[in-house]
Amino acid sequence: MKKSSALLSVKSLLYFAPIMLLAAAPAGAIIEDGAAAKQSLGTVSSADPRATAAGELILRQGGSAADAAMAMMLALTVVEPQSSGIGGGGFLLHFDGDDGALTTIDGRETAPASAKDDLFLDENGERLGFIQAVLGGRSVGTPGNMRLMAKTHEKWGKLKWEALFAPAIKLAEEGFEVNEVLHSRLNRLARVWGEFPAAQKLYWRDGKPAPVGTLIKNPDMANTLRTLAKEGADAFYKGPIAEDIVKTVQSGHPNKGDLQLTDLASYKAIQRDAVCNSYHQYIVCGMGPPSSGASTVLQILGQLERFNLGNIGAENPLSWHLIHESMRLAYADREKYLADADFVSVPIQGLLDPYYLAQRSNLIKVDSSISSYDAGTPPGSEKRTAAEQREIPGTTHFVAADGDGNLVSMTSTIEGPFGSQLISGGFFLNNELTDFTFVPEQDGAPVANRVQGGKRPLSSMSPTIVFDKNGMPILALGSAGGKRIIMHVAKTLVGVLDFGLPLDKAIALPNIYFARDAVQIENGTFLADKSDELAAYGRTVLTSNIGSKVNGAQFIDGKWVGFADPRSPGTAFNE
Repeated sequence: MKKSSALLSVKSLLYFAPIMLLAAAPAGAIIEDGAAAKQSLGTVSSADPRATAAGELILRQGGSAADAAMAMMLALTVVEPQSSGIGGGGFLLHFDGDDGALTTIDGRETAPASAKDDLFLDENGERLGFIQAVLGGRSVGTPGNMRLMAKTHEKWGKLKWEALFAPAIKLAEEGFEVNEVLHSRLNRLARVWGEFPAAQKLYWRDGKPAPVGTLIKNPDMANTLRTLAKEGADAFYKGPIAEDIVKTVQSGHPNKGDLQLTDLASYKAIQRDAVCNSYHQYIVCGMGPPSSGASTVLQILGQLERFNLGNIGAENPLSWHLIHESMRLAYADREKYLADADFVSVPIQGLLDPYYLAQRSNLIKVDSSISSYDAGTPPGSEKRTAAEQREIPGTTHFVAADGDGNLVSMTSTIEGPFGSQLISGGFFLNNELTDFTFVPEQDGAPVANRVQGGKRPLSSMSPTIVFDKNGMPILALGSAGGKRIIMHVAKTLVGVLDFGLPLDKAIALPNIYFARDAVQIENGTFLADKSDELAAYGRTVLTSNIGSKVNGAQFIDGKWVGFADPRSPGTAFNE
């Protein structure tokens, strides 16, 4: 089916699936029979209890789901500095409980206009080592979260703009305690922070990473947030804040970047088409390119649909063999075809074409592993060379639902732990440019995700909303974890939609990924105890600590209920 400027309802998608691209909906387009059921207050879920508290406070003050989500984004800038914040970007899905519109906003960072495709090559044309590329200004893209926040508040905010900043300002001014997660990330980066005195000044004590329980106050962050609360998002992209960002990128470390004031001034958050497809009797929707999340998650699900995973069961290694095989096929396509669709032709419709998915699914065997997991040739694709793109686990996800049936699912990131390690105005600047593929051409063909000026790097962030057979939203979720994000979301969806588990139990299912030719499964789980049975399908099985940070909400008994990953310190507020 061709992309249409008009939006079909989710109910109609149940009959005319698959729909690849879903534009922002006009009134009544998503839900034909009325908005989602009302409830008294709502729910929020985030990866840190202090951010969850910020979202709860906003709901109690009469704020919308969008207000609560933006307050959590700001609070996470303070208390989860290793993962996300205003120095980075994100993707947001919003469902409107009144008119049923599903809207997505792309706040992904952009490369400086001057960036060339040899950004991460040395003077001999050889690719830089990853650490060489990450540290310092070279890796910093134009942050997008403040423009995303402004667009979100303009469209769906109920409280005044400045009210959303109050919880984060209080945390920055009065201080917050270092938890185990932040302490572990500080320890991990301790060996490189000799080059970053501003980061040391904030987060080290007595010459070493601050121990658990240390009170961290961030007056520079508080001042930045006060300015933004008073003057709006423009104050981030023009004036003293922008000038300090550019100065920090260009001179804050020997590995200098070329971000300019014009890059900040011209940045725009973009409203894009959602990517949706049917799975069983459901419609699953997510973010389009430059996110690879929705298309890859939907490929994984689409290739699994012919197998009755519900009958096979969650504890049967066969289910996990099939999930692994589908994952590998979908990720192979991701590496070859996905990139910023404003710069590269991305065959989303072809990747989700039912005949193509059936062809790919038929490669999966129930008794053995596929010999190799090469990318396919989806309809509408151009000649490309597959090229691995590396993402290091950082990122955060949060959801919010309010009493009017509005729903937000947002993933936010500065890429790796503490991004570029550079601090401006109290917040860390991202290292998102290392999400580009370093080598721009392979085997005589251009790499889709190569660096280009103004381009947005490929992302695995996968904010997701699921609709039931009546066209009602029933599930919202996402995760952190770099390239594993896609798999954490897909696994959780299988847990709910195939195995029939409640969301919290689905999140807790074993995590699964891959490493070269091996299957990776989460240690300490029932699946690890059955690794020999899984290995019998023909792949080496490795057990390892595959953490995740899934946050989500499920519509249960007439109201939204939030959940957080038991592997994280995350929490949910449920009235």
